[in-house]
Amino acid sequence: MGRLFGTDGIRGTANKEPLIPETAVRVGKAIGISCRKNGSKHKRVLIGKDTRLSGYMIETAISSGLCSVGVDPYLVGPLPTPGIAFLTVNMRAAYGIVISASHNPYFDNGIKIFDLLGFKLTNSQENSIEDMVLNPITRFDTFNGDIGKAFRIDDAIGRYVVHVKDVFPKYLSLDGLKIVIDCANGAAYKVAPWVFEELGADVMLMNHEPSGLNINDNCGTVYPGQMAKKVKEVGAHLGIALDGDADRVILSDEKGDILFGDHILAICSIDGMREGTLRRNTAVTTVMSTLALDMLLSSNGIKLVRTQVGDKHVVEYMRNSNYNFGGEQSGHFIFLDHASSGDGILTSLKVLEVMVKKQRPLSELKRILTPNPQLLINIETNGMNANSITNHPKILKAVMLLEEKVGKPGRIFIRYSGTQPLIRLLIEGKDESILHEVGKELTDIVNRVKEGF
Repeated sequence: MGRLFGTDGIRGTANKEPLIPETAVRVGKAIGISCRKNGSKHKRVLIGKDTRLSGYMIETAISSGLCSVGVDPYLVGPLPTPGIAFLTVNMRAAYGIVISASHNPYFDNGIKIFDLLGFKLTNSQENSIEDMVLNPITRFDTFNGDIGKAFRIDDAIGRYVVHVKDVFPKYLSLDGLKIVIDCANGAAYKVAPWVFEELGADVMLMNHEPSGLNINDNCGTVYPGQMAKKVKEVGAHLGIALDGDADRVILSDEKGDILFGDHILAICSIDGMREGTLRRNTAVTTVMSTLALDMLLSSNGIKLVRTQVGDKHVVEYMRNSNYNFGGEQSGHFIFLDHASSGDGILTSLKVLEVMVKKQRPLSELKRILTPNPQLLINIETNGMNANSITNHPKILKAVMLLEEKVGKPGRIFIRYSGTQPLIRLLIEGKDESILHEVGKELTDIVNRVKEGF
């Protein structure tokens, strides 16, 4: 078995290494040992999941591992990832564990871990757990013969709903607004309608009947088209598409047009600056955001800082530099004054807050930003080392030459995915036809390099 942790926890095909019961038990043991070694007074670990069928298997295995080293697992069942992060802090747990593969199909699954402050583990913390799990001679002895006891938390959903609703200003209401919500047959299928309906909205649900096998199946953030179509059909004011664990969101305006993640970054950054809530007048994003966002925010007196891809890196930079808002083009947005992780429901409420305050439809709000055309291409690695491919001299030279063809303002960005066996290409520029030409050329070069390995 290779290393366990990628850019977003442990992820892979369920019932295949590393997501088999035997390894999950060892992960539970390692987290429990870490909890005891750190001298935590709270010998409890929170465990939540999305709606995948394999979640039962992994949840049971991790719980068994925790109990075997004297730590109590607290099981909350299906709940959005940000809900687990919140409850970890709220219930004074030593760790929070989310069993989910986010936007991946049902046959994948994953394990994400939060610390007692509700933040994803650092690389050094992950390495410590990983070393215990992978080392065959690791001893997982109980402490003084302790054995833990599992508890099921029945009011977890209610606690999280109250927390999220409190983010929306009490002097505002969603009365009179019709909202379409695509729950992706995932973790938010109960929570999302509860939140928006209690705030006064007329909610129309889509993909809210999980079977264990239909999570993210042609729905949610990866396939927001049907949500946008429904918005236009029923005359809704807003469309919301969540992913399987509801830490990401894609929005549609009332015309059925899908917003870029950069639109949300722009709307919320400028509103925060004008309201005096955007700390140090700075927003944080990744290298994937359009170059047009830098120009827009700069003209409004806002600094934009970029990190490598991954909401974990955005949050880490925000914490280290004392910023409170950031996000990704892909749909993760972090409002650090209210949450420690990306939260699709909370983000939707923040956009609705701007809409209600200004009494303007989302189609008007989004006009502040005109993104440059971008072309995104995914290339399968076929099991090869994606890092070696993306850093191959022939590819690096091709990127440099093709960037000249794209012109300014424009760029080419190539990376390997931390969650799937893919090489991802981003090409941005002013002329969309040139982007497609360059995309084909670069794809051909990458495939030739792959054949040479």
